[in-house]
Amino acid sequence: MRTVNRAASRTRRKKMMKNAKGYFGRRKNVWTVAKNAVEKGWTYAYRDRKAKKREFRALWIQRINAGVRQYDLSYSKFMGLLKENNIEINRKVLADLAMNNPDAFKAIVDKVKK
Repeated sequence: MRTVNRAASRTRRKKMMKNAKGYFGRRKNVWTVAKNAVEKGWTYAYRDRKAKKREFRALWIQRINAGVRQYDLSYSKFMGLLKENNIEINRKVLADLAMNNPDAFKAIVDKVKK
């Protein structure tokens, strides 16, 4: 008789089925379909954790660009001037200032333009 360690395999399957909770149709209760769906979901999750960082950076750049266009600057010139003036504010903060605190953002632009 072959030994299969049924307790361990049952635990493994239960854990996978628990991860499939909330899926639609057979994806939530048929072992092979659920396993494939969960593994595919993990693949997307891993990939998109990386993509999220790229997407946010792109969003911040667009917001900064929109903010500095009002003062006759382009994004690239503005970032160059920031570096030249040794102002080390990251894009996330700059984008937030451009959207939510235009006065502070204008102060930074004026300082850089001098």
